[in-house]
Amino acid sequence: MPDLTRAVGVPRLAGISYPLSRPLGRPHDADGQRAVLRATLELLETATGPGHYVELPFEWPETPAQARNASKGVAMSPIAELLRSQPWLVPRFYSGRIPARPFNPLGAAPGQS
Repeated sequence: MPDLTRAVGVPRLAGISYPLSRPLGRPHDADGQRAVLRATLELLETATGPGHYVELPFEWPETPAQARNASKGVAMSPIAELLRSQPWLVPRFYSGRIPARPFNPLGAAPGQS
């Protein structure tokens, strides 16, 4: 994910090895979420310039299988749903050409019906 994020030119990046659906931490873990948020905000003070990358020192407390099972029944984020239903858009995201048109829940490619 850091490579994709760098490709679109973000000025600063705080990386964390958490499941994509839980970037701040586990649900109802306010203390853990605050710690992640504080560490991320500290990056604003310490970043040396554009392209600065920091890997945050937090570890996910569950195995990948446990994290997947905990997410069963949780709706996909809009961006994940868009890329799942319209995979031909993935190269556009990698190149930074984010589509301006609204999400099409039917998943039809432009010009198709």
